[in-house]
Amino acid sequence: MKAPVCLVTGAATGIGAATALRFAREGWTVAINNFDHGTRAAAERVAAQCGDAGAQAIVVDADVGDDAACRAMVDAVAAQWGRLDALVNSAGTTRVIPHADLEAIDAGEFERIYRVNLIGMFQMTRAAAPLLRGRPAGAASGSVINISSLASLNGTGSSIAYAASKGAVNSLTLSLARTLAPHVRVNAIAPGMVDDGLLRRMLGDDAYARVIDGMRENAPLKRVSQPSEVAELAWFLAARAPAMTGQVLAIENGLLLNT
Repeated sequence: MKAPVCLVTGAATGIGAATALRFAREGWTVAINNFDHGTRAAAERVAAQCGDAGAQAIVVDADVGDDAACRAMVDAVAAQWGRLDALVNSAGTTRVIPHADLEAIDAGEFERIYRVNLIGMFQMTRAAAPLLRGRPAGAASGSVINISSLASLNGTGSSIAYAASKGAVNSLTLSLARTLAPHVRVNAIAPGMVDDGLLRRMLGDDAYARVIDGMRENAPLKRVSQPSEVAELAWFLAARAPAMTGQVLAIENGLLLNT
């Protein structure tokens, strides 16, 4: 029987990269979605790491906000391997805008965030659904894992638009779980602060270090998460949780205890 196949969006860095490698280490074949030429080298490094782990891997360039690109990416997976067993929707974007500065955010920013974080997630799942449903006889149920955020549960995060988009991801997860059952399970992971470098690229090293220290101090467990921890939960949902669907799992070092 051929190895199961996982497609991970936003897999050049951070949670997506860690997830691709986690599946590869379990013998899955991995399709690594890359956004554009700016992250292509990083995506190729992830593919090489997957190869070192003994897994087949390809890099597919696509903007998940473009429906045609989503469909083309799934077509590429189908042409390469003829099956898809798990989709991890990890692609996302944000911008740091203080919540209290209502005039600093406009409709254009909401639309930009929603195009990737929500609409892109829907488009990817819709494109992948036929392949997920049509997996080989005897295979376990297909799995979609949406990367949400603690911001979806407590209204915090890098901006109001970001928090709102992730809240919508949770609702999308419930709707898709109903729609795609019984052949495909759909769950979401809501991480708190993850030391994955996304905010560092926006804030710079010094400001980022202050944010990390603050989040660590505020968390009851006095730590922040690593991308590999989120990847571990994604692997569990795809491969070891046949009874779980429509769930939003918080992995936030106890920060919800503070609300």
